[in-house]
Amino acid sequence: MTRKYEQAALLPESLVEAKSLAGSRCEHAWRSQRPANDWQGFAENLRDVVKLSREEAQIRAGAKGGSRYDALLDIFEPDMTSARLDVLFADLKSWLPSLLEKVVEKQAQTPLIEPQGPFPIADQRELGLEAMRVLGFDFDGGRLDISAHPFCGGVPQDVRITTRYNENDLLSALFGVIHETGHARYEQNLPRNWLDQPIALARSTAIHESQSLFFEMQLGRSDAFLQRLLPTVRQYFGEQPAFSRENFIAWNQRVKPGFIRVDADEVSYPAHVILRYEIERALIDGDIEVEDIPALWDEKMQHWLGLSTLGNYRDGCMQDIHWTDGGFGYFPSYTLGAMYAAQLMASARRALPQLESDIANGNFSALFDWLRQNIWQHGSRFTTSQLIQHATGEDLNSDYFRQHLTSRYL
Repeated sequence: MTRKYEQAALLPESLVEAKSLAGSRCEHAWRSQRPANDWQGFAENLRDVVKLSREEAQIRAGAKGGSRYDALLDIFEPDMTSARLDVLFADLKSWLPSLLEKVVEKQAQTPLIEPQGPFPIADQRELGLEAMRVLGFDFDGGRLDISAHPFCGGVPQDVRITTRYNENDLLSALFGVIHETGHARYEQNLPRNWLDQPIALARSTAIHESQSLFFEMQLGRSDAFLQRLLPTVRQYFGEQPAFSRENFIAWNQRVKPGFIRVDADEVSYPAHVILRYEIERALIDGDIEVEDIPALWDEKMQHWLGLSTLGNYRDGCMQDIHWTDGGFGYFPSYTLGAMYAAQLMASARRALPQLESDIANGNFSALFDWLRQNIWQHGSRFTTSQLIQHATGEDLNSDYFRQHLTSRYL
């Protein structure tokens, strides 16, 4: 309660108002500027958001100590610092590029059969709803809608999730739904006895992302879950060679570096996060300006994924909604969440020896009970470190993430 009050009371009313208005303008304009690839128009609005975010960061850093970026990072991930992130990400940088290269080379030896669309949006929606039902979403306390960018919002008693559809792409909407269902299950299972109190809130954004990535990657992309999902896919989209068991699993576990973060496979995904972390940190700390973003984005995309975004702002530095309203400091939560998710799944497997067969048979009750007992029901009772130690017996250990990727893809 004290932390929430201090964070809310720290900023002057005039800054809160100005930042809110600037963020609303920027986000609203982004919805039309991104499809139009209008970087100059977007940059004009983004400059105001960055200016006000720097002012906020300066005030918070003055009160708490540390860098301006660390002050914003602390809003989303309490007690995390850029110094610790640098250590964690340096470890990733030491092995991820070579792993990515090996996986791409290995998968190139086994050509995939691409599913033949179109995939009608009405059927995609029904498939997503069925996945939500299988994953335990409470439809008496939530629903699925459409938006420009997938998200989860609302309150524990009424959780709204969204996705976006493309008739030529079956996976994007489906796994957007599965990802957001992970967020939703966490929200729907926070401690109801303490609703409206800080203790009943999610622990941190990284823990929240650990739940969405647990559902999307650890569970949703697993052989066992895909085997369970395949009959439903055939039900809606018919029999075709691409929907053989082996091809369907390989298709869903394909590693192919691409431009779009939310559609990235789990091997290349951390590269998207590290790129954004390095740029937003430099931006808030004043080392770069808004006009420097496109060139830096292209440089880092070419370094990490071998892709150029020169002139392609829509699929480059304009693709995310986060910066439009000043959400600087959020992006690291995705890779922290992936690390936590891998560690949690390893612990769940130790506790539940029959887990793989349960998943293949559509029996998720033991797994969800484990998540409820170890993560969901605690809300913000513990610090992030204490919560992970409670659930797994140790603090964050990135080795589990490396072991997971190596085991699944090599």
